[in-house]
Amino acid sequence: MKEKLYTIPVNDAFHEDCECPVCSMYRSIEQDALRFTMSGYMVEERRAESDKVGFCEKHLRSLYAGEDRLGLAWMVKTHMDHIIEEIEGRQSETVKAASFFKKKAEPSGLAQYMDYLGHSCYVCDKINAMFERYLVTIFYLYKKEVDFRKVYGESKGFCTEHYRMLYEMAPTQLGGELLQSFIKDTNRLYLENMKRVRDDVSWFISKFDYRFKDEPWKNAQDSIPRAMIKLNGILPPENKK
Repeated sequence: MKEKLYTIPVNDAFHEDCECPVCSMYRSIEQDALRFTMSGYMVEERRAESDKVGFCEKHLRSLYAGEDRLGLAWMVKTHMDHIIEEIEGRQSETVKAASFFKKKAEPSGLAQYMDYLGHSCYVCDKINAMFERYLVTIFYLYKKEVDFRKVYGESKGFCTEHYRMLYEMAPTQLGGELLQSFIKDTNRLYLENMKRVRDDVSWFISKFDYRFKDEPWKNAQDSIPRAMIKLNGILPPENKK
């Protein structure tokens, strides 16, 4: 099965000591997508695609933070060429006013194109295509491998967004007792580990009370960055790999 191609990175992520293995998977895919983007700036087919789609703010910043400024300059320049050509061809369109019965005017071709540019990203497209396959592989492994079910059940849970994704995808990937087992494990992992990190943050706060200043920090010192991961999947810059 195709899913077997992705079992190694998924297994690796769930064996990491991290607050959300799905976040770890996503970041690995993201780094690969950024490298793929920069490695292909001289490949005509890839450039044609990135010229059309462009980049979101986050990934344009990430590309700029890389070492290949010349490659990025080529991609930015030809993307701008494409935008200029597209917009020049649309500016001659007649803009229609809203009718008496409609509060909003029908969007012009120019407006639709600008909206498209604001929601498109070459890197995001590469990430999303691969990330969905990784998510499907989680369910494939849960269904097929007892060892993975054990590793899954002993993980540190997930960030809120990836908990939602797994919960919503489960009925489309599993059925019967396996579905109920997966939902039970996933619900337990999310709440148990959210409470664990919440308690660490609580102890972090307590350590600023003079009554507890001589008490050990336990697991509280890095509790805020771990809470950021749990809440929003945010990995603070100083903790990035």
